[in-house]
Amino acid sequence: MNEAQQILFMQIRLLRIMAQKCSLSLKEAAEIFRQYNVLPFIRQGFGIFHVEGDEAVFEEVKLYLQSKGASV
Repeated sequence: MNEAQQILFMQIRLLRIMAQKCSLSLKEAAEIFRQYNVLPFIRQGFGIFHVEGDEAVFEEVKLYLQSKGASV
């Protein structure tokens, strides 16, 4: 699997985690990711994120969203 595919899979996993932990539909979670540019954030951080577990990366995403003013 190449890096672009790995990034895509990570983005999808984190979207699902966001939906589950925040009791959102996938569509609602995707809208939050779009509104706050989370997918580019994950892509840019992939170099570090790929060595961490999904829960640790989700915590980074949550901190990022909070820094942008999102309530998660």
